Amino acid sequence: MARGNTRQRIQDVALELFGEQGYEKTSLREIAERLEVTKAALYYHFKTKEDIIISLFQDLTRPMDEVIEWGRTQPKTLDVKLEILRRYSEALIGAEPLFRFMQENQATMRELSIGEMFKERMHAMVDLLKDPDSAMSDRIRCFTALFSMHAGMFVLKDMEGDPEEKRTSILEVANDLVVQAHRNSRA
Repeated sequence: MARGNTRQRIQDVALELFGEQGYEKTSLREIAERLEVTKAALYYHFKTKEDIIISLFQDLTRPMDEVIEWGRTQPKTLDVKLEILRRYSEALIGAEPLFRFMQENQATMRELSIGEMFKERMHAMVDLLKDPDSAMSDRIRCFTALFSMHAGMFVLKDMEGDPEEKRTSILEVANDLVVQAHRNSRA
């Protein structure tokens, strides 16, 4: 476990177990056992598995919200759009296990309405990247830029190479898509 405090350790172990056994089949008791703490100690931080997942999404969405808030105060220049992608790329560092959870537990995502919260933020991010009168193909380029950043985490995870080089390469591809969309809307 890379992260240090108890709350973060609980989140890390829970995601690990959810990945191994599935969300539904993992109990708080098993999380406590893996952590080598009492269930009461775990309960002090999180009352339910749902609380753990919600806290993970809050941790991920906080930097997303900061990017969105910042982006809404900026002009829609190409430099600002590329800075939005750069900031988002940084926010995604370490989020791969959470995205894997989202992919593998879509029913739970719907039940907890986390999926809807995440979708709203993704729409807000796309709105920051596209121009209001963008053609459909350019709106899709902006969406695909963000999607490629998510998909890249999965696809490149097991590929040999430096993690930072992979992240910057994914960002380069996302930038290319947004640059093309931006130029098309100015043509």
